[in-house]
Amino acid sequence: MKTTTFLTFVGDQCGKAEEAINFYTSIFPNSEVNRIIKYTEGEAGGTPELIKYGVFTLNGTEYMVSESNFNHAWSFTPGVSLFVECNSENEIQVLFEKLSSNGGRIMVPLDNYDSGDYGFGKKFGWCEDKYGISWQLNLSE
Repeated sequence: MKTTTFLTFVGDQCGKAEEAINFYTSIFPNSEVNRIIKYTEGEAGGTPELIKYGVFTLNGTEYMVSESNFNHAWSFTPGVSLFVECNSENEIQVLFEKLSSNGGRIMVPLDNYDSGDYGFGKKFGWCEDKYGISWQLNLSE
Protein backbone atom coordinates (compact mmCIF):
# COMPACT_ATOMS: atom_id res chain seq x y z
CA MET A 1 0.00 0.00 0.00
CA LYS A 2 1.13 3.54 -0.75
CA THR A 3 -0.39 6.92 0.08
CA THR A 4 0.19 10.04 -1.99
CA THR A 5 -0.88 13.63 -1.51
CA PHE A 6 -3.25 14.70 -4.31
CA LEU A 7 -3.66 18.42 -4.99
CA THR A 8 -6.76 19.54 -6.92
CA PHE A 9 -6.63 23.07 -8.31
CA VAL A 10 -10.18 24.46 -8.63
CA GLY A 11 -11.87 27.87 -8.47
CA ASP A 12 -9.39 30.76 -8.51
CA GLN A 13 -6.49 28.28 -8.55
CA CYS A 14 -7.71 26.39 -11.66
CA GLY A 15 -5.23 26.99 -14.47
CA LYS A 16 -2.29 27.52 -12.10
CA ALA A 17 -1.27 23.90 -11.42
CA GLU A 18 1.48 23.69 -14.04
CA GLU A 19 2.95 27.00 -12.87
CA ALA A 20 2.84 25.74 -9.27
CA ILE A 21 4.52 22.44 -10.18
CA ASN A 22 7.31 24.27 -12.02
CA PHE A 23 7.75 26.63 -9.05
CA TYR A 24 7.91 23.81 -6.49
CA THR A 25 10.32 21.69 -8.52
CA SER A 26 12.58 24.73 -8.95
CA ILE A 27 12.93 25.45 -5.21
CA PHE A 28 13.17 21.94 -3.77
CA PRO A 29 16.27 19.81 -4.43
CA ASN A 30 16.00 16.39 -6.07
CA SER A 31 12.70 17.34 -7.71
CA GLU A 32 11.17 16.79 -11.11
CA VAL A 33 7.99 16.80 -13.17
CA ASN A 34 7.26 13.13 -13.83
CA ARG A 35 4.16 13.30 -15.99
CA ILE A 36 1.50 15.75 -17.14
CA ILE A 37 -1.60 14.67 -19.05
CA LYS A 38 -3.96 17.41 -20.21
CA TYR A 39 -7.63 17.23 -21.02
CA THR A 40 -8.61 16.68 -24.63
CA GLU A 41 -10.92 19.08 -26.46
CA GLY A 42 -14.49 18.56 -25.27
CA GLU A 43 -13.55 16.25 -22.40
CA ALA A 44 -15.62 16.71 -19.24
CA GLY A 45 -13.85 18.39 -16.33
CA GLY A 46 -11.49 20.66 -18.17
CA THR A 47 -10.08 22.20 -21.31
CA PRO A 48 -6.88 21.35 -23.23
CA GLU A 49 -4.73 23.84 -21.29
CA LEU A 50 -5.64 22.26 -17.92
CA ILE A 51 -3.98 19.29 -16.23
CA LYS A 52 -6.22 16.25 -16.06
CA TYR A 53 -3.58 14.23 -14.23
CA GLY A 54 -0.04 15.01 -13.22
CA VAL A 55 2.73 13.58 -11.07
CA PHE A 56 5.73 15.46 -9.70
CA THR A 57 8.43 14.74 -7.13
CA LEU A 58 9.72 17.09 -4.43
CA ASN A 59 12.95 15.92 -2.83
CA GLY A 60 12.06 12.29 -3.50
CA THR A 61 8.40 12.48 -2.41
CA GLU A 62 5.77 11.99 -5.10
CA TYR A 63 2.68 14.20 -5.41
CA MET A 64 -0.29 14.00 -7.74
CA VAL A 65 -2.21 16.93 -9.19
CA SER A 66 -5.31 17.72 -11.21
CA GLU A 67 -7.33 20.76 -12.25
CA SER A 68 -11.04 21.12 -12.84
CA ASN A 69 -13.02 24.09 -14.08
CA PHE A 70 -16.28 22.72 -12.68
CA ASN A 71 -17.88 24.89 -10.00
CA HIS A 72 -16.63 23.16 -6.84
CA ALA A 73 -17.73 24.24 -3.35
CA TRP A 74 -14.20 23.68 -1.96
CA SER A 75 -10.56 24.51 -2.50
CA PHE A 76 -7.33 24.29 -0.53
CA THR A 77 -7.45 24.83 3.25
CA PRO A 78 -4.72 25.41 5.84
CA GLY A 79 -6.30 22.53 7.77
CA VAL A 80 -4.23 20.26 5.50
CA SER A 81 -0.65 21.31 4.89
CA LEU A 82 2.63 19.97 3.58
CA PHE A 83 5.12 19.51 6.42
CA VAL A 84 8.77 19.95 5.44
CA GLU A 85 11.68 18.89 7.66
CA CYS A 86 14.57 21.20 6.79
CA ASN A 87 18.22 20.28 7.29
CA SER A 88 19.75 23.70 7.86
CA GLU A 89 19.05 27.24 8.95
CA ASN A 90 19.70 28.48 5.40
CA GLU A 91 17.37 25.89 3.86
CA ILE A 92 14.40 26.74 6.10
CA GLN A 93 14.94 30.48 5.62
CA VAL A 94 15.17 30.29 1.81
CA LEU A 95 12.18 27.95 1.43
CA PHE A 96 10.01 30.00 3.79
CA GLU A 97 10.81 33.24 1.96
CA LYS A 98 10.12 31.74 -1.47
CA LEU A 99 6.90 30.01 -0.44
CA SER A 100 5.41 32.97 1.45
CA SER A 101 6.31 35.70 -1.05
CA ASN A 102 4.60 37.06 -4.17
CA GLY A 103 1.01 36.71 -2.99
CA GLY A 104 1.53 34.11 -0.27
CA ARG A 105 0.85 34.79 3.39
CA ILE A 106 2.56 34.05 6.67
CA MET A 107 0.38 32.25 9.22
CA VAL A 108 3.08 31.57 11.84
CA PRO A 109 6.25 33.66 11.44
CA LEU A 110 9.49 31.74 11.04
CA ASP A 111 11.07 31.89 14.46
CA ASN A 112 13.29 30.04 16.90
CA TYR A 113 11.53 27.82 19.43
CA ASP A 114 14.36 26.62 21.62
CA SER A 115 11.94 26.58 24.53
CA GLY A 116 9.97 23.82 22.83
CA ASP A 117 6.83 25.89 22.23
CA TYR A 118 5.73 23.59 19.42
CA GLY A 119 7.49 20.50 20.67
CA PHE A 120 8.93 19.32 17.37
CA GLY A 121 11.72 21.66 16.37
CA LYS A 122 14.03 24.50 17.19
CA LYS A 123 12.77 26.69 14.33
CA PHE A 124 9.32 26.62 12.78
CA GLY A 125 7.14 28.61 10.39
CA TRP A 126 3.81 28.13 8.65
CA CYS A 127 2.81 29.86 5.44
CA GLU A 128 0.49 29.65 2.48
CA ASP A 129 1.92 30.07 -1.01
CA LYS A 130 0.36 32.13 -3.81
CA TYR A 131 -1.48 29.01 -5.05
CA GLY A 132 -3.26 28.43 -1.72
CA ILE A 133 -1.14 25.46 -0.60
CA SER A 134 -0.28 25.53 3.10
CA TRP A 135 3.30 24.69 4.18
CA GLN A 136 4.75 24.02 7.62
CA LEU A 137 8.54 24.25 7.71
CA ASN A 138 10.48 22.81 10.61
CA LEU A 139 14.16 22.74 11.58
CA SER A 140 14.53 19.89 14.02
CA GLU A 141 18.31 19.85 14.48
